[in-house]
Amino acid sequence: MKIGRYTVTPIQFASFRLDGGCMFGSVPKNLWSKGIPADSENCIPLVCRSLVLQDGSRTFLIDVGIGDKWSEKQRAIYGIDLNSELQDGYKPSTVTDVILTHLHFDHAGGISYRDTAGALRLRYPSATVHLQAANWQQAQNPTPKDRASYLAENIDPLKEAKLMLCNGVVEIAPDIVVHRVDGHTPGQQWIEIRGDAAPLFFATDLIPTSHHLPLAFHMGYDVCAETLLKEKLHFLERAVAENALVVFQHDAATEAARVGINERGQFGVREKVPLSS
Repeated sequence: MKIGRYTVTPIQFASFRLDGGCMFGSVPKNLWSKGIPADSENCIPLVCRSLVLQDGSRTFLIDVGIGDKWSEKQRAIYGIDLNSELQDGYKPSTVTDVILTHLHFDHAGGISYRDTAGALRLRYPSATVHLQAANWQQAQNPTPKDRASYLAENIDPLKEAKLMLCNGVVEIAPDIVVHRVDGHTPGQQWIEIRGDAAPLFFATDLIPTSHHLPLAFHMGYDVCAETLLKEKLHFLERAVAENALVVFQHDAATEAARVGINERGQFGVREKVPLSS
């Protein structure tokens, strides 16, 4: 797929699962389970979807997946299944820039790996890493609510990386704009790729799946629901007005969609758009 100057390739690093109640917060199960049925342990299937952006001179990778630094017990708890057949557009040695939406383990786990001696190494040692300064600070001093999502094994290696810390809305490269949002966790950033006709919005955990498009559907993991709902409304109003292609990072069935407003006045999928077609 081409969006403006960039060739866009979706990468699915892994599938995993999380508790459905946590993923939908105060929304009753008899509502959210109509879209994503839960398993016997009340968990729903999710994926780690990233994007590779190439313009002929630089290769950008948006988020790096859940990584492979997991014990067998942890793999079983989270149902982690790593994808061993990644798309041709993904070649770690060619990545010049990594854009991290935030440093939770399911977005930043693949930033490092353990070598044969067990030492942590950067997987993209030559890449510039773009991250909001507020999230870098949050990751090093997490609150009790999100401490389990910020793992030292993903954060400490970044002290040796070429970090480019952003503040707010920044055009980090031609037609690639990062937007800071704080409702899910301080300093998260969603990504806008400007195109000739309509932009692409990488929603990250502001809207993790297409089933989270209705305004009231948000995660129990979010640190401030009131802030998130304001940010989400602004995002969705822009998506509708600009006919943006919205990419869902964790939706196992729907890669991306155009967003509309249904007969009940709720935001929802107007048209599914496969990224890999």
